[in-house]
Amino acid sequence: MSSDMQAEIVAFLTGLLGAAERVDTHISTVLLGRDRVFKIKRPVRLPYLDFSTPDLRLHFCAREVALNRRFAPALYLGARRITREADGRLSLDGAGAVVDAVVEMRRFPDDMLFDRMAREGRLTRDMIERLARRVAQAHDAATSDTTRSGAAAMRRIIDSMEASFCVAAPAPAGEIEAHLDNLRRALDGKARLIEERRARGRVRGCHGDLNLRNVCLFEGEPTPFDCIEFSDDISTIDILYDIAFLLMDLWRVGLRDLANVALNRYLDARRERDEEGLPILPFFMSLRATIRAHVEASQGHAEVSRAYFDLACALLAPARGCVVAIGGFSGAGKSSVAAALAPLLSPAPGARVFNSDRLRKHMFGAAPTDRLPQEAYRSEVSEEVYRIMFEAAEGVARNEWPVIVDAVFDRPADRATIEAAARTAGAHFVGVWLDLDLAQRLARVDARLGDVSDATRAVVQAQATKDAGEIAWRRLNADQAPQATAGEISRLAPAGSES
Repeated sequence: MSSDMQAEIVAFLTGLLGAAERVDTHISTVLLGRDRVFKIKRPVRLPYLDFSTPDLRLHFCAREVALNRRFAPALYLGARRITREADGRLSLDGAGAVVDAVVEMRRFPDDMLFDRMAREGRLTRDMIERLARRVAQAHDAATSDTTRSGAAAMRRIIDSMEASFCVAAPAPAGEIEAHLDNLRRALDGKARLIEERRARGRVRGCHGDLNLRNVCLFEGEPTPFDCIEFSDDISTIDILYDIAFLLMDLWRVGLRDLANVALNRYLDARRERDEEGLPILPFFMSLRATIRAHVEASQGHAEVSRAYFDLACALLAPARGCVVAIGGFSGAGKSSVAAALAPLLSPAPGARVFNSDRLRKHMFGAAPTDRLPQEAYRSEVSEEVYRIMFEAAEGVARNEWPVIVDAVFDRPADRATIEAAARTAGAHFVGVWLDLDLAQRLARVDARLGDVSDATRAVVQAQATKDAGEIAWRRLNADQAPQATAGEISRLAPAGSES
């Protein structure tokens, strides 16, 4: 396509929008109108994509719309043909010959992009929880592929990074060589698990580019957009490699608590348990950061590139598995302390957290904040909840990943069982009991709104008369900020996070 033709098409689309801001990338031109957006694919052929003809551009525009509607059905309006009419004028979806194609989208405010919201401190726990659940649902619905990705594909990515860093380097050659060697060693250690996951259907058609710049708050909902449409090899990946980009990006901007929330709510929402993949996450996150280090270096952003590279190196720190059990009567602040503690435990993005209330809601097919009927709290139900929780915790710890178990633990048998699970897994165990007087616990329960716990004043008062037996765990006064209590507990674990 000639430059004159490109200019004519841009002018035509700009006229339809009335006025437009223009953003150019190496593969697209985006025109931002007041309430609509037109995205044109540039007529380029690269090693990983081919937009060289109008028919190919129309094909990939249609594909972009179809794939992105998995995540953002209301945002993507459709793929439109740009046609040359008999009188020589350009038209959208006219009767003439197709000369180009365009993706039409609804526009959202720029300040609703998650990367900007992160920089401005406006991302909330609720937004990240809803985003994680949305991604989990998309991954569950995706078709598996046993022919793509896998350990060999990961190795090719590392090899390509070696070549790319010769062109745009984020660090001195010696540091780059050492890091790539570490990546290869990490891959060697996890190759069998990566291949086992592929055989079990964990490689699926994913978003492929799930970072904070490609998520927005649209009509009040966290909405991923701009997925990879031009290469199945890039987008058909292990689902944990997909979510790893989001986790890495949240960790990068200092929102480590939200990175941990994203991991836990994603795993909670999956139809199938997927904790066996946790040991691969540091490698996946590091590889994502390594790629971004090159991209930023190639764009001349030396300081940002170096920060990504340093993060990529730090993310390969070894895991230190442990089991932390946090007990105490309702209102003592167990869940708040668990949430504050989880990102402090290595490796990034922190511990897997099992909460008895969340597990119970999941068993009954209820949302986390739904109130369950009284029969859901029968003793036999509680025993099943604890059994599932202990088995899951043991499995995570056996994979040398930190795990936090958040429950009342007012029965000596339950405390003994979780300790035994840690021993069986060969993991360091930390048992903590949170003490808080009755008046404060009642006040906290009264103040709850939309909480995962169903505990009422009556429950708290009944617990006050219960004999919990001799508690040999470390007893901590919970009359302080959760972060302070979490800091005390983290010093009892094998090590805090160094990432």
